[in-house]
Amino acid sequence: MRLKGNLILFSVAVIWGVAFVAQRVAAQSVGVFLFNGARFLLAVAVLLPFTLKTPWKVEKSGLRWVSLAGALLFMASALQQAGLRWTTAANAGFITSLYVVFVPLLLVIFWKERLPWLNWAAAFVAILGVKLLSAPGQFQLAPGDSLELAGSGVWALHVILVSRVVRRLDALQFSLGQYLVCGLLNLVAAIFLDWETAAGLATAWWAVLFGGAISVGLGYTLQVIGQKYSPPTDAALILSSEAVFAALSGYLFLKEGLQPIQLAGCGLILAAILIVQIWGIRQSSPQETSPVSNPGFE
Repeated sequence: MRLKGNLILFSVAVIWGVAFVAQRVAAQSVGVFLFNGARFLLAVAVLLPFTLKTPWKVEKSGLRWVSLAGALLFMASALQQAGLRWTTAANAGFITSLYVVFVPLLLVIFWKERLPWLNWAAAFVAILGVKLLSAPGQFQLAPGDSLELAGSGVWALHVILVSRVVRRLDALQFSLGQYLVCGLLNLVAAIFLDWETAAGLATAWWAVLFGGAISVGLGYTLQVIGQKYSPPTDAALILSSEAVFAALSGYLFLKEGLQPIQLAGCGLILAAILIVQIWGIRQSSPQETSPVSNPGFE
């Protein structure tokens, strides 16, 4: 059963990695908010049949957490999608994955938790990796990569929130609610800010379909199923490989290459991610879910 769970999670990592290509294509013709609104509302339609089979378990007291999660998802996905207009799928994938490093740092800042020196070392390695990956030869962040880095910080806040409240709520119903909040916020923003890009949906419809039905809707559902059989150790490491598939997909479908110095940066970021995940897993019990594992939102 463990192998079955790992294979499912591996397919999720592939889906999320390829999703960066779909988002990159959509970013060239559809506004940030219109695209995100369409794909998250589509994800609601995909998940809704699964939630109808069980009684509604999210009480009024939990709605504020669902709303807050949806708002964070709105901000994180907007920064990610905006950044993809000026950066590659590979850069977006690796930089977004830095939420794994940011989670323990934010826990120190806002929740006063103690942070082992190994996490600080991983943060330094990650920052160096981003520098090498972005604007090679200039040692500075390109505009699109800056947006991805900011988005990664918001993704980290979202991970912390989800890890602390989802244990008290039904996972699928919680996801449905936050997708609905995120989709509606994007739809309102799109009406005022980028509705003129609606014509671009005619060419980017497949990206919306993949991003909503496959990446968000199907990807999250498969993650839930896979983690029923796969221990946190396997899940965290397998799901973090989405960055590699983002780079590979960008190369295969968009002909986006990486210079040697950028490959070195990717290697440093992966090393930082693995350091944080392996250390966090060793400090938690086998029954606990690692707070830095991917929440399934891309």
